[in-house]
Amino acid sequence: MVLVTKLTKLLGIKHPIIQGGMQHIGTAQMASAVSNAGALGVLTALTQPTPELLRQEIRKCREMTDNPFGVNMTFLPAINLPPYKEYAQVIIEEGVKVVETAGNNPGDYIKMFKEANITVVHKCVAIRHALTAQRLGVDAVSMDGFECAGHPGEDDITALILLAKSARKLNIPFVASGGIGDGRGLAAALALGAEGVNMGTRFMCTEEAPLHRAIKEKMVEADERSTALVYRPFRNTARIFKNDIAVQVNQIEKNPNVAFDDIKDLVAGVRGKQVFTNGDPEFGVWTAGQVLGLIDDIPTCEVLVNRMVIDAESIIVDRLANMVRQ
Repeated sequence: MVLVTKLTKLLGIKHPIIQGGMQHIGTAQMASAVSNAGALGVLTALTQPTPELLRQEIRKCREMTDNPFGVNMTFLPAINLPPYKEYAQVIIEEGVKVVETAGNNPGDYIKMFKEANITVVHKCVAIRHALTAQRLGVDAVSMDGFECAGHPGEDDITALILLAKSARKLNIPFVASGGIGDGRGLAAALALGAEGVNMGTRFMCTEEAPLHRAIKEKMVEADERSTALVYRPFRNTARIFKNDIAVQVNQIEKNPNVAFDDIKDLVAGVRGKQVFTNGDPEFGVWTAGQVLGLIDDIPTCEVLVNRMVIDAESIIVDRLANMVRQ
């Protein structure tokens, strides 16, 4: 058996699972492994320091898989903005078929991608954002529940509500993101109206993920209580792994007059990147979702994807269908 949804048809993939864009993780090594497993692997554009290096990574990924893969473009406010249009142009020139967009004011880029006949999946943390993305012409949206790693927004709406309301309000396909890590989550997402799932943290804890083994083992040891929310005073909330630095940041943020300068050295991105290479989970801040509570092994991407689909199919066919009586 196979799960056929609007998402699998839209993206030309075997299984309704997307590997979301992840800074420092979304490389050709990661994306190709996910795509070879029958899901959709995703390169993270801004993991590559320049547009030309992204071009090389796209070509490398194409050499490593014959299956569809996508590229994530996240638009975030910054003092020195990355050359977003140059990155977008590389994606178009290289013939990428799927783009995952996220962040602020993506309208101009969505227009660029759609004019190039690229399928666009936009990540949202609120129904109002999803409705805007729908009006802008995206093909699908990925709805991020409060459980997710990274930036869950400021409304604190969990996936259970977000997905059910998406099914009522949206006219385009949507994907469940945040808190998904096994076949139960996949089956539940489909039951709530989603056409598939988007996973980040769970794919970090696979054999092919390009981060230190010690960090993966730390994730296995962790549970659903092992995350922290930071940047709340600045209305830019982020969910990260709860380590000593996260605790320090939370203490500093209790000050009603806190400024970002008070924590900037603790949360420096260069330190977080080194966590993945040096294997010290306390060296910097790094994103992780509450799905940590569902992670108890480090499989290959193929084993993870196949296991999820088989378990979801079993739940749908053997458990749910048997509950229906004439």
